[in-house]
Amino acid sequence: MNVVITGGNRGLGLGFTQHYLAQGDHVWACYRHDLGGLADLQSPMLTKVQLDVTQQFSDASAFPDKIDLLINNAGIYGPGKDGQSLGLVTAEVMLDVFEVDCVGPLRVVQLLQDKVIKAKGRIVNVSSKMGSSTDNSSGGTYAYRAAKAALVTVSKSMAIDLSPTGVRVITLHPGWVATDMTGQTGLIDVATSVAGMTHVIENIGDYEAGAFVAYDGNIVPY
Repeated sequence: MNVVITGGNRGLGLGFTQHYLAQGDHVWACYRHDLGGLADLQSPMLTKVQLDVTQQFSDASAFPDKIDLLINNAGIYGPGKDGQSLGLVTAEVMLDVFEVDCVGPLRVVQLLQDKVIKAKGRIVNVSSKMGSSTDNSSGGTYAYRAAKAALVTVSKSMAIDLSPTGVRVITLHPGWVATDMTGQTGLIDVATSVAGMTHVIENIGDYEAGAFVAYDGNIVPY
């Protein structure tokens, strides 16, 4: 299986990369600037691709002709909680986070959709339950919440538009994971999150197109 993972150099992306390499799949792991954990991974099945999802790109030659699984994992949190409060969040912060967390996955799909269509593959967009208005009981975190909510909507449209081609699309909530983004304060570790999410991916046919699903298989209210 050919697997493409954005943000594959750390955290969940690195976890996905290690998981699929262990399964014997060929992985194209993307990184923005720093190889991070990819520097320590050496495998004939691993291709490291420098890709900045905030930049407009049109050259897909670094990727295989057919992509069985595309995981849009690259994302940022933005400033800490205080920097995203009602009184302090700025338009620039809102746009910066939106650029990476929502527009970035859209750009990647626009670049690679023909390759996914050839394989009748799967597209996975990693969002967060913080993008759920139903689940929001604490307010704040304006930029991150808005961008992740928008990604759920974009992902649903992708699912509808690509359904006639045989491509399945799903949106995932990884849980509150101990990574650099969370300051290593999560409730679960990367291995637990990735194990759950990959199980959902394997059983994507059990969910409606564009469903928003947590790592434990439960539907996330939106």
